[in-house]
Amino acid sequence: MRPTSSHFLICCCLLLGLAWALPAQADVLLSAKSITAPGIHLQAVTLRIGEDVAGGLHLQLDAAQADIPAMGWRRLGLSVDGNLQRDVRLRWTLDGKLRLAGAPGGALGDAQFNVQLSEAANTLLVDIQQGKANASAWLPLDQPTHAQISVDNLPTGWLQGLLGTVWSGRPTAGRLKAELALDLRDQGLQSSGEFTLTDTGFDTPAGTLAGQGLGGSGRFSLDTTNGPASIDLDASLRGGELLLGPLYARLPDHPVQLGLHADAQHGGFDMSRLRVNDADALQLDGALSFDARGELKSLRLDRLHANFPAAYQRYGQAWLSTLGLRDMRVNGQLNASLDLRADGPHAFAFSTDGISLADADSHLAVDGLQGGLDWARDGERPATTLAWRSLQFYQVVNGAARSRWQSNGGTLALQQPLQIPVFHGQWQISQLDWRPAAAQGQRLAASMTVTGVDMAAFSQAMGWPAFPGTLAGAIPSLRWVDDRFELEGGLSANLFGGFVDITRLSLQQPFGTTPVLTGDISLKQLDLAAITSVFDFGSITGPLDGAINDLRLVNWSPVAFNASLLAGEGGRISQRAVNNLTSVGGGGIAAGLQGAVLKLFKTFGYKRIGLNCTLQGTVCRMSGLEANDGGYTIVEGSGLPRLQVIGHQTQVDWPTLVQRLHDAIHGETPQIR
Repeated sequence: MRPTSSHFLICCCLLLGLAWALPAQADVLLSAKSITAPGIHLQAVTLRIGEDVAGGLHLQLDAAQADIPAMGWRRLGLSVDGNLQRDVRLRWTLDGKLRLAGAPGGALGDAQFNVQLSEAANTLLVDIQQGKANASAWLPLDQPTHAQISVDNLPTGWLQGLLGTVWSGRPTAGRLKAELALDLRDQGLQSSGEFTLTDTGFDTPAGTLAGQGLGGSGRFSLDTTNGPASIDLDASLRGGELLLGPLYARLPDHPVQLGLHADAQHGGFDMSRLRVNDADALQLDGALSFDARGELKSLRLDRLHANFPAAYQRYGQAWLSTLGLRDMRVNGQLNASLDLRADGPHAFAFSTDGISLADADSHLAVDGLQGGLDWARDGERPATTLAWRSLQFYQVVNGAARSRWQSNGGTLALQQPLQIPVFHGQWQISQLDWRPAAAQGQRLAASMTVTGVDMAAFSQAMGWPAFPGTLAGAIPSLRWVDDRFELEGGLSANLFGGFVDITRLSLQQPFGTTPVLTGDISLKQLDLAAITSVFDFGSITGPLDGAINDLRLVNWSPVAFNASLLAGEGGRISQRAVNNLTSVGGGGIAAGLQGAVLKLFKTFGYKRIGLNCTLQGTVCRMSGLEANDGGYTIVEGSGLPRLQVIGHQTQVDWPTLVQRLHDAIHGETPQIR
């Protein structure tokens, strides 16, 4: 029960006083169309008065509709059934049952009450009990709009009506103990006191403000008399979970200090002061506001100090998971500030003396991060330095580097070329401009070069066979547009005596659960002898050209491409390579070359080798050099014995084709399915 719920009892007592003044007779029935007393309005009221067995009065009061605006309770049914007596001290006492119909959480649906009225002491005392919930109120008779209230084990659901007058949220669980003062005004109320919460929960329609299993204690004040409802809270919370927009906390068992001042109006919630102090994990000062739908309007963190790993485990885990960084390992300390509004970020800054972090999926890892960044949407900010011992993006490990940055006019720009060691080579970023406030369109523009990257080391990191050669290339423009990175220009790898060129590269949601990579790959004059020796496919000599266009990988697995491979200048092919190509294409040896003759030769001359695959979903459409008797030619022989390999399967299940290739390059006999 909240304090104003006792005010309807004032009305009852006034009626009872009137009844006592009537001539003594049984079954007196009074009715009124409406009755208004401080804090309560009753409609369709009936009062029945009779004599009880002890010589007192038996009273029954019913109201078809009871409104208690301060509590947010409207259109409730009200029933009071009790016995009125006067003791030797001339105090009035009323004992009985109180029932409200339709109150939130079943509040006072079946309660016992006791009312004592002492004119000498100028006091009205009300005690109410329902189940394990107890409430007591003391009111001066000459000022019935003021009350001192004590509640114990009160279900928080009973407060839904009151909360609904200032906020769109609702309690979902928990119990309350409180000692408070209450003053009813012409417009609204004022209240302050101390409270203790046990296993409390709440939520909002948008789900952006919520709590579960919260416990704690503190002091509060509430004022709804002057425009927006004003709330001050200084509390010590212990345990449970708390969500404040983007801030999610899994609170520890030890106390966490929470202080706030908030104004609530028309369902909106504006915290102009927010302070959190979790001694061994997080301290912050700032402000936070939400609209009536519970959507974040602004978040300002003037000061944030985080100690890891505790800060990550309690406060950062959920937020970083939304960025695709799950189960992080974080150590170190961080100081930061943030100004985030409905139209995007306006400023941020962070600094650290040393942080190391890594996510469980190996998407990102940083060791020995030092320095910081300072950005603002408007004006100019001081230059900063950011350095690290190592930086890993997926399986690519970069060496130590130091960068210098400055923000001007909303652009955070690299102040000098950044050189980063990678796989015995170098990655140089000549220019990088980042616009964090760009909600749509181009957020980042950069140019860079890659030189001397050892492909054997790179292949080992990626879990591939050891490719010989080096990777180099220039990227005149790399852009971050909306949620994807786009690469203009290309990368060129010197592999197997030829070149592999990568163009039209785009990476969408790189840290998301399903990153999407697209691009085109061109193969020029690769030495087939070197390739087949690495993959243990069987020996083939001669140069290879080809292309893999419209490549699309989802979560790093191919879902579409148009690939064509051609060895058009002739060479030699081993018997094992013939068998593997035959199995991959689901074909056989053309008629005219008998198995007995084939066994006499270890290698064969060929004029051309061609194999094409167009992948859509899980099906690969296969073709080769040319159509041939319902199939397609994969190998066109040269000289004697004349070799011709024909593919017969024009549509192959992609997982099946991958398994055939796996078997072939690992020295196993591919299975035709």
